[in-house]
Amino acid sequence: MNSSRFVKEPATVEAQLMKLEHRGCFIEDKTYAKYILEKINYYRLANYFAVFWENDKRYRQGTSFNKVLRLYEFDRRLRGHLLIFLEEIEISMRAVISNFHALKYGALGYLNESTFGQAHHHHRFISRVERLIETNTDLGFVSHHNRKYSGAFPLWVIMELFSFGMLAYFFSDMHKQDKKEIAERHFNRSESAISARHIESWLESLAELRNHCAHYNRLYAAEIKPAPKTLEDLSLKMDGSLFSFIYVIKLMNMYLSGSENIKTNLSALLEEYGDVVDLKVMGFPENWDETLT
Repeated sequence: MNSSRFVKEPATVEAQLMKLEHRGCFIEDKTYAKYILEKINYYRLANYFAVFWENDKRYRQGTSFNKVLRLYEFDRRLRGHLLIFLEEIEISMRAVISNFHALKYGALGYLNESTFGQAHHHHRFISRVERLIETNTDLGFVSHHNRKYSGAFPLWVIMELFSFGMLAYFFSDMHKQDKKEIAERHFNRSESAISARHIESWLESLAELRNHCAHYNRLYAAEIKPAPKTLEDLSLKMDGSLFSFIYVIKLMNMYLSGSENIKTNLSALLEEYGDVVDLKVMGFPENWDETLT
């Protein structure tokens, strides 16, 4: 291919270490650093070195291999923590949405275009559902419904195949009144309420965060889009920073399951890696612990 002349040549681990040193990185133990680069792709780890990059093509003073590696480990563990809470939200919202829709429109009501709003593209939706069934025929409950019920899947069954993104898409395409009723039923407390517009925005944003975590992308100092919609009565302005997403996770879990453990888990992790983590680059306000209370 003609484009091959634009591709960089592969480099040995030794050459990779020399490049890091040339750019100002202090390597405490070259034998250990070589071992790490044989286990973790240089390109992946370079994404964390980029956090310490200076405009003059050198790393900031004090940048060391072990420091960057600790940041990498912090990010990996943070993704693991967030995925646990995202799983709770996803599973809870599957139940909330499928119960509401099925009770109102029937077990197979989702096959009827009229049960969705005007912006819904039904043929596209049905095609996606059919692909989910085709690619999951090895699952027991899928083969069971194909065999015993001629491929008729009640909503609460088919939704078990939905990704977080598909779940957000389903909610977004529901009738406005239906989304409003779900919000009033599950996200309304005496002290505060979350609107259907916020739930729709937050599900879309959290779906992207979930993909970000599932593909092992860097969270630290990253901007994630789309940003969740800001609550009108909240002093914290939502943006693409990680803290905005963490705050949304905290709120949704509080309403759906009463769980607020994300602050406890996060505090312990931040304390352990406090020597390498800069809260500001993740959008944490000074009173972040109070905000999450």
